[in-house]
Order: sequence, then structure tokens, then C-alpha cells
Amino acid sequence: MPQRIYNFSAGPAVLPVEVLEEAREALLSLGDTGIGVLEHSHRGKAFVAVYEETEALCRELGGIPANYKVLFLQGGASSQFFMIPMNLLTPETTADYLVTGAWSQLAVKEAQKFGKVNIACTSEDKNFSYIPEQATFTPGAAYAHFTSNNTIFGTQFSGPPDYSGDCLIVDASSDIYSRPIDVAKYGMIYAGAQKNLGPAGVTLVIVRDDIVERGPATLPTMLQYRTHAKNQSMYNTPPTFGIYLMGLVFKWIKKQGGLAAMETINQDKALKLYRYLDGSRVFKATAANDSRSMMNVTFITGKPELDEKFIKVSQKAGLDGLKGHRSVGGMRASIYNAFPSDGVDALIEVMRAFELGLTD
Repeated sequence: MPQRIYNFSAGPAVLPVEVLEEAREALLSLGDTGIGVLEHSHRGKAFVAVYEETEALCRELGGIPANYKVLFLQGGASSQFFMIPMNLLTPETTADYLVTGAWSQLAVKEAQKFGKVNIACTSEDKNFSYIPEQATFTPGAAYAHFTSNNTIFGTQFSGPPDYSGDCLIVDASSDIYSRPIDVAKYGMIYAGAQKNLGPAGVTLVIVRDDIVERGPATLPTMLQYRTHAKNQSMYNTPPTFGIYLMGLVFKWIKKQGGLAAMETINQDKALKLYRYLDGSRVFKATAANDSRSMMNVTFITGKPELDEKFIKVSQKAGLDGLKGHRSVGGMRASIYNAFPSDGVDALIEVMRAFELGLTD
């Protein structure tokens, strides 16, 4: 087997090695069943036990109150861009959107198909390099929506916005369970699993009971939250392998000490990298100091040709996935929950050597 290298990909992203090793065994037999996890019926006792344990761990780690449903859906977080307004917005009502990057822009476009949208704040004026300090919300809005971490631009909300309405919704796809979260402050939390919680193909939705019932019963069955809530996400065949892997990741997070411990680990990794960037004569972080993401560190040299040279050097050194999104350019180090601290050390060493080579 080839030696594993450091994977800085923005997603699908790195998973804990011990999770992958356990999953490898389960491919041939889930426990002592003699049937691989990919082959088990979602109605059978073996998988139902997996599902129930995964949901229980999700609730335990997140401190999810009893009046919230935990759903494991398909279609990615992008499907929630239209499913949310389809269930909660009408032509006569308004939804507030905080626009801090490309994914929130896409969410706005989908919402506009179903009702009125108020842009409560935006950081587009500076290429989404910061999180706005204030937002202007609509009295009586159907909901307010924001993206907690902006993968492309390397910015992150330090916490939820100051919102007094009854339905705050967060797309937490790239920082879900990377730090403690007060679920009771939200009407809904959703996230694609492929950055912090598991493989691509599963979308976690944590939604308050009353929000579940707000959608029109005339919507297509699969597009109603109540359908999935009433059927424990098994109205149709769910993404069984993805749910199984999420369960393993939840166990791994619990083993690390839970969300508070994960926050400390993630802060240490990110701060170590930002400290180097702040002292560098060649590399520069692109996000505003008070808006920097713990998950995605974006940086540039200021010269596209030099960025390309560094990316090639880093690849030869066993660092993959550092090429930044075209909207920002430069480099992006995605250091999600499972990314090891020694990978950050390796990146800093390569950066230091590269910088010395240019300045000697």
C-alpha cells in the first residue's frame, strides 16, 4: 500500500486513519454478521443498530435537545438551498440571508424562486475576505440563513449572529462539530458530511420539531422534512455506508474528548499556521484577522507564478490539495477535524524552506 500523504483537500477531505481501518474490516463483515456493511439491508437489525448508535452519538456530542430531529439525507448541502425555502418561504414572506461567500450566494438564488429575500449583510465588497459585524434583519422574517464557515474564502463566524427571530438556519458544512454548538439557538443546522463528519453522500440535518411541520403538505413527498422525520430518514433507502462511517467518526470525536477538545485541537493547528503566515516575508493570509477560519487557511504570495511554483514544490514534498480556489487564487490549507497537527508542521517546514530559498 502506498504511504499516505498529507491531504489538504477542501472536500471530500481527510478522515481519521483508525476510522478507515475499521471501515475496511466492515466491508467484508459488519461485526460478526458475515455480511459487509455495504450489503446490509437498511431495514435489518444490524444496520438499524448502526443507525440508532450513530444518531445517539450525534445527539450526545452536539447536546441536541429532545425537541429536535436528526436527519440523514441525500443530495448534499446544496439540496438544502432549495428545500429550506420550499418548506418555509412563500411569495408573501421574506427570508434574511447573510452573504459571506459563494455558497451563501447560491443559497440566495434558490430562495428567490420561492419568496422574497433580504440581504441582511454582505462582504462581497472585499471579495468576501471578512465577516460583517452587523446585519439588518426583517421583522417577522420566515427565517434567517448564514454560512458559518466559508471554505473558498477562508472566513468563519465566531458564533451565531445576534438574531431575535424564531428560526435561525446555518449551513455548517465545513465546520460542523469542529467546536461546541448551542443547538437551541437554531431552528435548523445542516451540513454535508464530507469535510468533518464522513464521506460525500450524506447530509446531516438537525431541525426543531415545529420547523419540521411548517412545510406545505402539498410538496412532493421526498421534499418534506416531515417525511424524513416520521420515517427516521428511511422513507427510502438511506446512504447506509455514509451513515455507518459518520458513526465511526462520532466515536472518534468522542474519543478525542468531544467538541470542546476538538475546538482546542483545531485552534492550535490553525493558530500555528497563521502565526507563521503573519511573520512571513513571502506568504500572506487573505482573510481579515478577526474573521479567519480554523478550517480553511487561505494564503498567497502576491505573485501567481510564485504560487504555482510553491504548489509544485509542496506536491513533491507529499502535501496535496493546496491549490486555492480560482476566486481567491494562491493556496488553501484545509485542516478539518481529522487533519493531523504534524501535517501543519510539515506545511510550515516546506513554506520555510521555500521562503529561505527565495531570500538567500
